[in-house]
Amino acid sequence: MNDMEDEISKQSNISKFADDTKLSHAGNSEEEIKKMQEDINKLQSWADKWQMNFNTNKCGIMHVGHRNTHHRYTMDGKPLKDITEEKDLGVWIHRSLKVSTQCAAASKKANRALGMIKRNIIYKNQHIILRLYKSLVRPHLDYCMQAWSPQLEKVQARATKIIPNLKNLPYETRLQRLRLTTLEDGRRRGDLIQTYRIITQKDKIEPTKMFKKAEYGKTRGHSYKLRKEKPNLDSRKFFYSQRVVNDWNNLPQSAISAPNLLCFKKEINKHMGL
Repeated sequence: MNDMEDEISKQSNISKFADDTKLSHAGNSEEEIKKMQEDINKLQSWADKWQMNFNTNKCGIMHVGHRNTHHRYTMDGKPLKDITEEKDLGVWIHRSLKVSTQCAAASKKANRALGMIKRNIIYKNQHIILRLYKSLVRPHLDYCMQAWSPQLEKVQARATKIIPNLKNLPYETRLQRLRLTTLEDGRRRGDLIQTYRIITQKDKIEPTKMFKKAEYGKTRGHSYKLRKEKPNLDSRKFFYSQRVVNDWNNLPQSAISAPNLLCFKKEINKHMGL
């Protein structure tokens, strides 16, 4: 499948994972809309050539943006259905780019696992409950946190109350006793780790596509400060590449200069007091 995108125009982005293929393109003009349709046709030609036809009944188009013209695209002569939200690699994506659907889905899964633990585990020892929570509940709250920024602190608070000798203590005290971080601190830490991976090119993501480096000589602090934009929409304002900027710029030089990911994690843990 490596040659699938060979004929696709440079204006389009194509991403593949297993049997899922996504094509994205800015459609702000008639010319761009035409180019998008041509790229869809090229994908269909590739599928015909290699006899790996797309299931057009499962294919759809998601229009994003307030000024989107909602053009109707076709594939293999059939109109693509207009979709409002779609589950992509376990994360619900809504055309508004709001995360309420994903929050509700993650909360439901986490609470279901938490309820199972509460009903079936009679001896609610701190060690046992903590291990079950980290294995069965917390992964639902942390999965792809950079994409949707979890806002489900109540789930973790409920989990820490299951342990009898901790249930009447304040939430912050329960976290200290269990050596847990808040979901907010966990998300901030995850954002910083992902940023380090992108900037040091440990992930196959071009750094300039995600971040803009601040101009040299106009900033204080470490040597790789990022520039923060002033977006008009909250969906952009709270997006990972924007919300991480302040935390990243406040890091010490020792973290930025870390030779590897393990050293970087140690430095940010020290910086965040975790």
